[in-house]
Amino acid sequence: MEEKNRKQIRKTGRKPKIDPAVHRYSINLNAEDNAKFLALFDQSEMKIIAHFITACIFQKTVKTVKIDMDAIEYHEKLTRFFSQFRAIGTNYNQILKILYRNFSEKKAGTYLFKLEKETIELVKVTKEVIRLTQEFEEKYLKKE
Repeated sequence: MEEKNRKQIRKTGRKPKIDPAVHRYSINLNAEDNAKFLALFDQSEMKIIAHFITACIFQKTVKTVKIDMDAIEYHEKLTRFFSQFRAIGTNYNQILKILYRNFSEKKAGTYLFKLEKETIELVKVTKEVIRLTQEFEEKYLKKE
């Protein structure tokens, strides 16, 4: 009798669920619908298809993430341009210090005039970059 009680006390294995999911349903999809379904499943970034299906059936919110590679590439190039622009600003300050330290006022003024022309060109390029960025944001980065 004691051996039976010991065996009953010792429970091994998985604990039973309180509310097990035992009802199963089956659907059939054609190739086109299956491709759409798999695309939605991939966008949702869920790991389990059954969870995705129940979320769709009961209209729970399904998270989809769309990555626009063109926008990422544009952002990377814009970041590189901005770092170059900052480097130009640093070099600009160093050049002005060197001009006033090593040259006479007349010679420094001549070089400063040339530097001013190049700075005007840089301002034009910067304005064009700002315009293109605004145009890109309006066309491709519309927030829905």
